[in-house]
Amino acid sequence: MISLMIICSLVLLICITSTKILYKFGVPILLIFIVLGMLFGSDGIVGIYFDNYELASDICSIALIFIMFYGGFGTNWKMAKPIAVQSILMSSLGVVITAGLTGLFSSIVFKTSLLEGLLIGAVIASTDAAAVFAILRSQKLNLKGSIASILEIESGSNDPCAYMLTTIVLGIMSNSNNGNIFIMVLSQILLGGMVAVVLAKLSIYLLRHFKFEIEGFYPIFMTAIAVLAYSLSEYLGGNGYLCVYITGIIIGNAKIPHKKSIFQFLDGISWLMQIMLFFLLGLLAFPSKIPLVIGKGILISIFMILVARPVAIFSILFWFKIPIKQQIFIAWVGIRGAASIVFAIFAETYGVSMNNDIFHIIFFIALFSVIVQGTITPKLAKKLDLIDNEESVFKTFNDYKEDKSTSLVEFTIDEHNIIANKTIMDANIPEDILVVMIKRNGAVFVPIGSTEILPGDILVLSGNKLKHFNEYREEKSTTLTEFSVEKKSSLINKSIKDADIPDDVLIVMIKRKGEVLVPNGNTIILPDDILVVTSNNMKEVEELLSV
Repeated sequence: MISLMIICSLVLLICITSTKILYKFGVPILLIFIVLGMLFGSDGIVGIYFDNYELASDICSIALIFIMFYGGFGTNWKMAKPIAVQSILMSSLGVVITAGLTGLFSSIVFKTSLLEGLLIGAVIASTDAAAVFAILRSQKLNLKGSIASILEIESGSNDPCAYMLTTIVLGIMSNSNNGNIFIMVLSQILLGGMVAVVLAKLSIYLLRHFKFEIEGFYPIFMTAIAVLAYSLSEYLGGNGYLCVYITGIIIGNAKIPHKKSIFQFLDGISWLMQIMLFFLLGLLAFPSKIPLVIGKGILISIFMILVARPVAIFSILFWFKIPIKQQIFIAWVGIRGAASIVFAIFAETYGVSMNNDIFHIIFFIALFSVIVQGTITPKLAKKLDLIDNEESVFKTFNDYKEDKSTSLVEFTIDEHNIIANKTIMDANIPEDILVVMIKRNGAVFVPIGSTEILPGDILVLSGNKLKHFNEYREEKSTTLTEFSVEKKSSLINKSIKDADIPDDVLIVMIKRKGEVLVPNGNTIILPDDILVVTSNNMKEVEELLSV
């Protein structure tokens, strides 16, 4: 047991540290995890023999639950709603078209049965949410239009459809699927959706009305909900993965306490699951068997990249008058990954007779897709002139906070105020309003969620919806704006007190390398600092920062 613990710890450390080095050379993070798994595997340097498909299937299923829940939780529905129809059609009809065309191709070219060909097509039909999310976030691809949202919703929601197609084909191959396929699919969707809505709404109610004494219980609660969403849906005959994804979307877009900490926890657990999943898949693969499937893998990959996915995408997006350049890019970013390999493991353990080594074929296709499509995606975006420098791809995610001008208001708390003697996290302050700082007895400090609001406190509030605070009307209002300090600015390497800043200009805070600083007179202004400034004359500030 101790040896296993040591190995697992070392694997995690190697996976994390290696990304720091290899990522600089443009190597996709998920590829690193797979390759490390192969190096540790039976044909690798370490030589750990592992061929337990049943255990791998169970572990991978659990990992996918958290990956998909996090994908839904982090999706900004306000950004995604306008393109929801397109995305849903791509994740359903698009998957069917891709699977059908790929299945026919595999059956004809490789002289296999139609059902086995369709099984290959169904297993490999979905795009990988983890890979797409990782590329968008890591490469900070600021894409024009609603491309990012389309890709995000599609990649997050097409796994359930691919899973349903896989189970249908396997059921027909084993002669165990005697019912009406249409009714089965419909019941999976409806039951999965119903369970998701009920469970998500109940979770939101409990989070809002029941205060846990220990803050760490909130992430644990969310973990339980994710697992329950999958298991309960599967138990009732619904689609577990669809249920998990929808549950994540509903809860993630609701106003709940400790949302930031929950998001950070889910981000961490999602990456842990991705590392475990991809490493395990690499461990399960036998590199010595890869040469036997390279020919089939390359042919299927090329067909899917150049024919199957473009046909599926163009036939759907054409009707929505999406520009052709955007359609080309979306068609290209159909990266295959973990979900497909997991479904291949599921197929291997289902007990049907097959003439092809589906696991290693799908494994190679996913590897090929991550390397080729993942590497070329950023370059293709630039080539097609789809980079938008005015907007951020992070807007499509729930943890994004927009950096725009907003209002700054001083709000005095009296003893009769409903939020007096409450902590900030319990004060039911709207999410759009940020308590920037608190002035108390002549001192100024930046609060945290557990900071108690006392009578006599002066809250400095920032937000676009300050109308929620009726009492602010009599207070002095000004503006809060962010300015990036350019390298040519005369303020560089000067302290605030020596920077010749006008008296009516107040630097409220400084954002530096992901951290927020509350400055004083001795604070040195550095290149690339983002100054959060309040003034009644913003033109004066702009002139100050540009020289």
